[in-house]
Amino acid sequence: MLRKIIKGFGILLGLLIIGFVVLYAVYNEKLPEGRLGPDADALAQKMLNSLNHQKFKDTRYLEWSFQGGAHHYKWDKEKRTVEVSWDDYLVELDLISTASSVAKKGGERMMDMESKPIIEQAVAYFNNDSFWLVAPYKVFDDGVQRSVVPLPDGTDGLLVTYTKGGTTPGDSYLWMLQPNGFPKSFKMWVDIIPIGGIEATWDDWAVMESGAFLPKTHQLGPVTLSMGDVRGYNE
Repeated sequence: MLRKIIKGFGILLGLLIIGFVVLYAVYNEKLPEGRLGPDADALAQKMLNSLNHQKFKDTRYLEWSFQGGAHHYKWDKEKRTVEVSWDDYLVELDLISTASSVAKKGGERMMDMESKPIIEQAVAYFNNDSFWLVAPYKVFDDGVQRSVVPLPDGTDGLLVTYTKGGTTPGDSYLWMLQPNGFPKSFKMWVDIIPIGGIEATWDDWAVMESGAFLPKTHQLGPVTLSMGDVRGYNE
């Protein structure tokens, strides 16, 4: 009986490996080479202008959730603090000095040694989940490399590489834009996804109370990433 189970597991593992190899061969794309320089900066600025970037800059509070409501956020951009909550945890995250952050479990403040991995987890959640909310506004962040990539349809894409910062520096994203510069999707070359060039939509936008554009959902093939009840406001 044990031999049959082991044999069955081996067959299943083999099929999974073959399936991955096929998917990799069919869907994997090589990271394109772009053209650095003023044209790339101009294209990035065109994208920001289409989104009315100043409205986003002036927005003080951002609220959203991620992974079906598993992670919840309230971000005070002015104070540079974020309330991050999941399961029974609440972290009052200090983005300037993470060592000053406070972690609670069940409403009770955690001891320093206990809280450290929870705060680190909150930072990782925030870095990932906030990117899906505000990525277009980060194209001129410190350490970002921008380049222009000619696309098959004759338009230009904006290739953005984060050379430092965040949780996974080195990740690259190729933005596809409407003629006016408004973002509609990007392709990803990221550390956590072994297949390069997976595309995610950025076409489900809403105008916030503050006037800023923020996305409500993203589509990655059959998978929908919901941003929950998204809010952007000042009071």
